Amino acid sequence: MRLTLAVSARTDVGAVRGVNEDAVLARDPVFVVADGMGGHARGELASGSAVRVLGERLPEGARVTPGDVLDEIAAANDAVRALSAAGASGVAVAGTTLAGVVAVNGSDRGSRYWMIINIGDSRVYSWDGARLTQLSVDHSAVQELLDAGAISAAEASGHPERNVITRALGAADDVDVDVWMLPAAGEQTFLICSDGLSKELDDEEIAAILRENPHDHRLADVLTDAAIAAGGRDNVTAVVVSSWPAAEADGDTVERPDRRQYLEDTRPRAR
Repeated sequence: MRLTLAVSARTDVGAVRGVNEDAVLARDPVFVVADGMGGHARGELASGSAVRVLGERLPEGARVTPGDVLDEIAAANDAVRALSAAGASGVAVAGTTLAGVVAVNGSDRGSRYWMIINIGDSRVYSWDGARLTQLSVDHSAVQELLDAGAISAAEASGHPERNVITRALGAADDVDVDVWMLPAAGEQTFLICSDGLSKELDDEEIAAILRENPHDHRLADVLTDAAIAAGGRDNVTAVVVSSWPAAEADGDTVERPDRRQYLEDTRPRAR
């Protein structure tokens, strides 16, 4: 099955930072956001290296399998690990988040899936035209406290450890990536973003922007501008990917599932 795609993407340094440590890759079949860490220069190199490796090894238009994606994430991890260097104060570790969706072939002939991937606290959301649903689960100290019931959602937004992540690309020899497979069916829209967007705009504010701009081909710009206007204290990156079967674009009838119920039943983790 061929997919027709509509994509908008933007990365911005924000209103406060002097260097953009975010990086983005947004073209078929890979749509990912990376948010680097380890100091300005090292963080920029980490995120840039991750998306460069994925871009080179999963070229535009390639038909890939889930195994291919996992292999290239491992290669990206090796590239980021190579940036870490020992100095007088110890080892300076480079790392980056990595979150996104990749169009992959299924095991059945002709089947296509969206492979959702996540390492760190950048996020992947789905949007069904009415409701925004976070598909990824943050790998962060605050998320662990939330999961344990130690803090409330309201307390999480101002928690002193809100910037501490518990998993990153480049942090260890073996990368531990969350994966969720979603069959490509009907219309589907995903938002991928760094925490520079999700920490300035809550889910209700993001949903309102998506709802008010349903056909805007500059959605990533609109979201990024809103996050900067709200403070822009970090780098901001957003990618919006919409897909539908190519036959639908040609005027053929394609059965559309009830996406709201479908997403409820296939969320990757209880929250």
